[in-house]
Amino acid sequence: MSILSIENMNVRFNTADGVVQAVTDLSYTIEKGETLGLVGESGSGKSQSVFALMGLTADNGIVSGTANFKGENLLTMSKKQLNHIRAEKIGMIFQDPMTSLNPFMKIGKQLSEVLMIHKSMSRAEADIQAIQMLDAVRIPSATPRMNQYPHQLSGGMRQRVMIAMALLCRPELLIADEPTTALDVTVQAQILALLRELQAEFNTAILLITHDMGVVAESCDRVLVMYGGKKMEQADTDSLFAHPAHPYTRGLLQAIPSITKDMDRLPTIPGNPPSALVNRKGCPFRERCSEYRTECSAVMPPFKSISNTQALACHINQADTVTPINRIA
Repeated sequence: MSILSIENMNVRFNTADGVVQAVTDLSYTIEKGETLGLVGESGSGKSQSVFALMGLTADNGIVSGTANFKGENLLTMSKKQLNHIRAEKIGMIFQDPMTSLNPFMKIGKQLSEVLMIHKSMSRAEADIQAIQMLDAVRIPSATPRMNQYPHQLSGGMRQRVMIAMALLCRPELLIADEPTTALDVTVQAQILALLRELQAEFNTAILLITHDMGVVAESCDRVLVMYGGKKMEQADTDSLFAHPAHPYTRGLLQAIPSITKDMDRLPTIPGNPPSALVNRKGCPFRERCSEYRTECSAVMPPFKSISNTQALACHINQADTVTPINRIA
């Protein structure tokens, strides 16, 4: 059963330069207890699609479509309704914990307030729960940490605090927006291992937003690849890495450094991402694609399956016969 189902989500912004189309007709599902990776370059629409889910779109943003969370459409909820959902049922780990945590408040107060607001706990009860969660995310000496400010913690420790805060109310869905970007590889591995342990303990569904394909390989059950605000490919993780079908997905995987190959330069995808201000027909990746053909400029290819576990939007790689697919929205 899907805990979250996104259908035809569109996110656009009215600006002085024109309308910016950040996300176009995005659809996917997340099952309870699974991890879905949302990947793509900066500007592909990953974070904006999630901000729309959480009601965090900028004032000039316009969101349409449906985002059914346990049968309720998040996109039509009032701010009051969303405040009830956020933290209590959907938790979010933001990209930069230093800017997400209040620098003027002690860690303990920031954690306890979540429980006092959403669970109506007393400060003493909330403090006990907060300390237990700090222990759960492997922060040593949890009790004295409650009296420290964010700047007194390392980057890895601040990220653990953010994870603890997101999990305090035992949410059914956890959204992690680039949770390991600013961390060194050792701490990154620890954070990913921690998320897996906590997911197993609480059976939480995780939507992991990242541009790091190594993180995807290690952490995700399924992967959704975005480019230019559109869904390019979706597959289970093993299929995506064994047989990447979309030219953009292959470009992303080829750019991963290899410890088994000697190379003077990493392969790159030539060109730049398309401007979201220009509303053009066809595939947004066409100008950078090594397999470009005329129809790529004429019409956006439909999103169709090529196997039981893999689907994509590409004129080149689609089979003539569409095969029913499992677990792909």
